[in-house]
Amino acid sequence: MSSAQRPPRNGGDVVVESLAALGAGTVFGLPGQHALGAFDALRRSPLEYIGLRVENNAGFAADAYARVTGQVAPLLVSTGPGALMTLAALQESAAASAPVLGIGSQVPTAGLGGGRHGYLHELADQKASFRDVVKSVHTVRTASQIPSALAAAWASALEAPSGPVWVEIPQDVLLSPTSVPPVESLSADPRPLAPRTELVDAAAELLDGAERPVILAGGGVVRAGAQAALRALAEKLDAPVATTFGGKGAFPWEHRLSLQSWLEDRYTTDFLEDADVLLVAGSGLGELSSNYHTFRPRGRVVQIEADLGKLESNHPALGIHADARLALDALADRVGRRPEGRAAKAAAELLTRVRDRIAAQGLELEQQVLTAVRGALPDGSPSFWDMTILAYWAWSAFDPRAGAMHTAQGAGGLGYGFPAALGAAAADPSKPVLAVSGDGGAMYSIAELATARQYGLPVTWLIVDDGGYGILREYMTDAFGEATATELARPDFAALAESFGVPALRSAPDRLATDLAAALGTPGPSVVVLPALLRMFAPTHLADPT
Repeated sequence: MSSAQRPPRNGGDVVVESLAALGAGTVFGLPGQHALGAFDALRRSPLEYIGLRVENNAGFAADAYARVTGQVAPLLVSTGPGALMTLAALQESAAASAPVLGIGSQVPTAGLGGGRHGYLHELADQKASFRDVVKSVHTVRTASQIPSALAAAWASALEAPSGPVWVEIPQDVLLSPTSVPPVESLSADPRPLAPRTELVDAAAELLDGAERPVILAGGGVVRAGAQAALRALAEKLDAPVATTFGGKGAFPWEHRLSLQSWLEDRYTTDFLEDADVLLVAGSGLGELSSNYHTFRPRGRVVQIEADLGKLESNHPALGIHADARLALDALADRVGRRPEGRAAKAAAELLTRVRDRIAAQGLELEQQVLTAVRGALPDGSPSFWDMTILAYWAWSAFDPRAGAMHTAQGAGGLGYGFPAALGAAAADPSKPVLAVSGDGGAMYSIAELATARQYGLPVTWLIVDDGGYGILREYMTDAFGEATATELARPDFAALAESFGVPALRSAPDRLATDLAAALGTPGPSVVVLPALLRMFAPTHLADPT
């Protein structure tokens, strides 16, 4: 096509050219009237587009793509309702430090500034809705501002602590012809967050002098790719390592020093409290990581945290504001190597006490189901878990092996598992991905069966059907004697999946390992429905576990 025949470039072209120049490969989203200029430009670009059926689910898919790749995941939506629908997903990305680049259209430029002009989807101040959720907000008013605004947002998303950002571009800017030259290169390198030398020296002195050093590794270790540095440091110190729920995979599950992830168990809490020096890496010691704020350290705490707002926010510590990998590498180089002592024996004794407590509660079904899931899932495949009882078990008891385990425990919203798994499958369609939901959470994302079918994504969706919001049923029954608003009418999930052209079957606990393995081994999407009433193990933050 000659230059005379080519349609004029517009602001939408500048958007997709900028994304490609920054290194984007895939864009998630859902079109709307004000954003059509950008969506039209996608077809002229090398970017792959994955369109979901609900903006919130598109946000969850982008979140998962960002988690598994460590790259920025663009999320493209329209003005007003479309933009606002992404907020729950962006809150999860903020809690999990997932670098999602949200791009929303806006009303025409003439409507910016808070005036009530009556434009479709108009909000008096759309960006204000995002300020308390994302790391940074960027508003574009001309096409020439687009490359720099997107580069600044991209760098903000990646800079430790990584997280979601928001850019909004008016409809007329996206549609109007532009003389901005095609964008060929953009730089958006994040600044490294290195630890200060004097803090590393002080931390190393504390750890070298400790008699009972222990490490608690959080999600910041995983996000920073600091697993090797963590292991090297733990082995030099001969220090047991527990991982938070977000930090699963930071340390080998079966390592002699592993305390695994039983953070809701009082025995583990006591073990952490008894350390004379506790190194907390990549965790803010929030509610779930502190056994619901019952954790009371008796020794010194050293905390490595990239998020300045979380540093010493719950407990006094020698605070090191740094990327976890850079800080752990520095500590591993600085501390001395000590001989193997009784740390491995202490870790094994703790795990035995935890297992004995669980074994006394008559929870064989729950353990059978979780074992079946672990047995069916290939070691290198990631899994994505909704807020459901089986996921709460997995937080403590599931070994992610070489794959990664991701949950919505950061913000705690329903509907994460399946659309997130679709995002991970889009990142790497060569291996199967597992999604786990309860029947209540499944209804949030049931429309995405169409997405799975349209793109042929290799996601197996395990739906545990207990007839309602199972964990809320337990909470209300324990607190009030009976449950209200927890029982749900729901569809025949297998038949509904089949209506989308997605193979599905009903399983049972004794067949689950076989059924799930077969589904995961079959190309494309699939659904396995498990009717089962699961229970949680008894909490230990409310009473003495003995």
